Amino acid sequence: MRLLLITERFAPDVGGVARSADRTAKTLTRLGVEVHVLALTRTLAPGTLESTEMEHGGGVIRVHRLGLFGKLDFSLQYATNVLDWLHGDHHFDAVWGHYLFPAGFLAVHFAGSIDVPVTVSARGNDVDRLTFPPGDFARLTWTIDGADVVSTVSQDLATKIDRLLRRPVNCQVVANSVDVETFAPGPPNQALREQLGCRPDEVVIGFCGELRQKKGFPFLLQALTHIRRDRPACFLVIGEARPREQTELATYALDHRDDVERILITGHLEHQSEVAEHLRLCDLTLQPSIWDGMPNAVLEALSTGVLTLASDAGGIPEVIRHDDNGFMVSKSELHRLGEAALEVLDLPDARKAEVRKAARDSIVDHFSGAREEAALRQVLQRLSKSSNA
Repeated sequence: MRLLLITERFAPDVGGVARSADRTAKTLTRLGVEVHVLALTRTLAPGTLESTEMEHGGGVIRVHRLGLFGKLDFSLQYATNVLDWLHGDHHFDAVWGHYLFPAGFLAVHFAGSIDVPVTVSARGNDVDRLTFPPGDFARLTWTIDGADVVSTVSQDLATKIDRLLRRPVNCQVVANSVDVETFAPGPPNQALREQLGCRPDEVVIGFCGELRQKKGFPFLLQALTHIRRDRPACFLVIGEARPREQTELATYALDHRDDVERILITGHLEHQSEVAEHLRLCDLTLQPSIWDGMPNAVLEALSTGVLTLASDAGGIPEVIRHDDNGFMVSKSELHRLGEAALEVLDLPDARKAEVRKAARDSIVDHFSGAREEAALRQVLQRLSKSSNA
């Protein structure tokens, strides 16, 4: 099978969609698929197409990056011209849309024009964004109805799609996975801790990913203030803050100057081993998502054996068992995040060790690359049946 994977982000771009698209392409290559990737990007000049090759698993992934224009409608129309040209050269047997919009929409549109089967992958926030205004519910349902196979990162999301469309869609659940060798427990790097500016008497509260609204950014700030009233603490952001959140940080600083000075932001880390090393510094990681699919940050923290407190949004309850391998607070009670964090930090050391071990074991047992590969194999089988139908 020669498959074209369309995605809005692809490694080394930042974010969970980029990383999962990269991981999917590599897994499909190991399964014997010839994978081409069309990545829509704003890092190139509008209309610029750059093609590169990367070797993986004995195969080659061909990555085509297309620079977007200022308006999305024009970008998508232009992308169809590029897709026609790529298909003329490579003759694709199937198309994969990674994230429902714009990648999934474009994948269904293009696959219909060349009469090949298409699968779309719902990641979480894409469903919510299209369901509610100013989202486009008609585009959401058209994309799902036009796909031969729909995959989701969690059972929660599969159920949500069935409920929205008022019929069984028969989604294939392909849960995110984590590299358990890279994200493994280990001693904290004290030199790195000092380099980052963590003080000796501070507990390190961590967050991994992009600081933004859907990840519960306002509740993270509230929690930091609450925790620091009780004990010295710093807030380690393993990732970046978006421009809009930078503005909110500046507003927060007006009333909480001492607290905002203890927010340490690493910026984008190029290698996953660096992310794991920073996670090992954390006494507790927080993931108060307002809505989510199955966040990589939760899987990686648990795999590293770090105490994790998250909301019960999306597929997170499919990963965390409260008071067993981690802790959860209801997404309707995120104002209690700081209080819940202190309760976890005050647990006896022996109890913390039990939770850390259970966290690590749960990821090794249920969220390994082998599990994701088996689920992707099922998606391919269903695509092949659609092609032969």
